[in-house]
Amino acid sequence: MLNIIFNRGTRDIENRNYVFSPDTYFKYNYEEEWFEDELVKEMVLDVDSSSVISAHAIDSPVLGVIAPERLSGGVKALIIMYKEPSLIVNASSCGNNCAKWILEIGKIQDITIRPGYEMEFEEPFEICIKNSGKVVHSYVDFLKEFQEVEIFEGEYQSDCLHQKAAL
Repeated sequence: MLNIIFNRGTRDIENRNYVFSPDTYFKYNYEEEWFEDELVKEMVLDVDSSSVISAHAIDSPVLGVIAPERLSGGVKALIIMYKEPSLIVNASSCGNNCAKWILEIGKIQDITIRPGYEMEFEEPFEICIKNSGKVVHSYVDFLKEFQEVEIFEGEYQSDCLHQKAAL
């Protein structure tokens, strides 16, 4: 499930599992075999319009052949979410073109992100808001939670109250 933490405070930054800068984390921690994964290749193609040639070469229509470190911040954040699901990833570098992939990764495995804005997720979805422990299924409810929990910095819920909806 996709778990989201809304917070403008410093608490997450002090967490050892928090990736403040996906660019920096990716540069020093990505593994070559990540680029053999079909989902990674699909995300790179969809978000950056680029093709994975190998673990060392990405064919970009704008930049030519580039190293993986030169991919967009959004794609790097997505890959970290997918390949390192125990981390809390700062998703502020992810544009709305990453939202469908974040939901897809959340269907495959539990991930936690901290978006920097009201990312536009396409319905239907199931997102756990860790601040309140509520599961939201619509963009309207997502925005309500965003507005309510952004005001204060409180404790996070370890589990969401499972309110499954017919998706």
